[in-house]
Amino acid sequence: QVQLVESGGDLVQPGGSLRLSCAASGSFFRVYDMAWYRQAPGKQRELVATITRGDITNYADFVKGRFTISRDNAKNTVYLQMNSLKPEDTAVYYCNAAIDSIRTRSYWGQGTQVTVSS
Repeated sequence: QVQLVESGGDLVQPGGSLRLSCAASGSFFRVYDMAWYRQAPGKQRELVATITRGDITNYADFVKGRFTISRDNAKNTVYLQMNSLKPEDTAVYYCNAAIDSIRTRSYWGQGTQVTVSS
């Protein structure tokens, strides 16, 4: 069974930083594109950043220059370094990955809460 497990969410003050991690575990052949999404209360889930297996990245405009997505293919892990956090970044952050386990399909993590507040 394939699982994505996020960690790193916390309460942080405005202007602070956090680093989220998401590791894939279980039985699979390869992890392809990975991404971070977020969902704030009462809002739809939105894409934050994506990264290909070859480290090509893409960011939502609202995080450009503040967040950095990276990955370690040997550890099947994706990271999200979040700097200059704002109260509007408060949300549950979800990891998503395309994983080849018999067939390639999309998997989601359980989410990790990020709260930016003074």
